[in-house]
Amino acid sequence: MNKIVKKVQFSEKVFGFDVEAPLIAKARRAGHFVIVRLDEHGERIPLTIADSNPERGTISLVTQMMGVTSTKLCRMNVGDQIMDIVGPLGKATHIEKFGTVVCAGGGVGVAPMLPIMKAMREAGNKVISILAGRTKDLIILEEQVRQASDEVIIMTDDGSYGIKGLITNGIESVIQREKVDFCVTIGPAIMMKFVSLLTQKYNVPTVASLNTIMVDGTGMCGACRVSVGGETKFVCVDGPEFDAHKVNFDEMIMRLGAYREQEAEAFKRYQKTIQS
Repeated sequence: MNKIVKKVQFSEKVFGFDVEAPLIAKARRAGHFVIVRLDEHGERIPLTIADSNPERGTISLVTQMMGVTSTKLCRMNVGDQIMDIVGPLGKATHIEKFGTVVCAGGGVGVAPMLPIMKAMREAGNKVISILAGRTKDLIILEEQVRQASDEVIIMTDDGSYGIKGLITNGIESVIQREKVDFCVTIGPAIMMKFVSLLTQKYNVPTVASLNTIMVDGTGMCGACRVSVGGETKFVCVDGPEFDAHKVNFDEMIMRLGAYREQEAEAFKRYQKTIQS
């Protein structure tokens, strides 16, 4: 059992949790994730580790209310127990001194990007972080990002905060003013697709952290498979980060919608239980 020791609300549907997981806290590195199961009847969902405190034995997780399990987690409070947290899983982010690194995070993708920003900067890179969301309310962890970056650009679709425009507008403005040596992007699949198309146009090496459907997290079920450079890869063990210019994002987006009807039906049943 893993006890929740802190809960923070970032927006209407986005919450952060500090959870007791001492072994994971000691072993995790930037880019690692965990598989979470709330109770014995619950499904298993992947969540990237946003931060850790080895001294306190805690890891930080950020999630958005979307399906049944993420909504249940967001409704939990300090003192509640999560049944299972397995990790750290996946391959850690490759960190080296590239030069100028653009870290492009959309929505809750900013949370898993934060440890990457910190590690890139500690390696001697100039880190330019670009945060994006539909509205101001969806921009999270801004203060922490500013502490981990040399420059921060904020983009909102509606112009309610920062600069009005898409994340690609922010990235292109940086590329056009100075040499960018590397880009990391984390966020919705469609966002990462267009970030990849843009950086490919300018020959900027780019990695994307993929958020596929995942069950066991150990490469056994194959639910997280994606095509990268024409080869089948498993996000849980081969990733979650891949060369964005080689990822078949269209196939990935199609697979993400495979269980949309079942997920919607499950959420309707869950809503009836909390309303009764």
